[in-house]
Amino acid sequence: CAMVPLKIENWGKYEIKGGAPIEREPQACILGIGVAEDRVVPKISISDDDEKIYEYATVLTATLSCDHRVIDGAVGAQWLAAFRGLVEKPESLLL
Repeated sequence: CAMVPLKIENWGKYEIKGGAPIEREPQACILGIGVAEDRVVPKISISDDDEKIYEYATVLTATLSCDHRVIDGAVGAQWLAAFRGLVEKPESLLL
């Protein structure tokens, strides 16, 4: 049986926000992606004349489960942070 390094589950098509993916052999890790939806989030910068302290943003949940015999949890966290950066700024793929 060949090693499958990464499996991706798309829960968004079922309108599921997120979950806890369970990896099984031969998977090394599994990425679960929830639905993208507009949510109210705090504003990052607020000026004195700005009345609103919140804004709407498109938010999705991504959960990574790793087999710690194959991938260290810290490496998985670094990968997930890099994935987040690419999702938030896809134009960085062109650089």
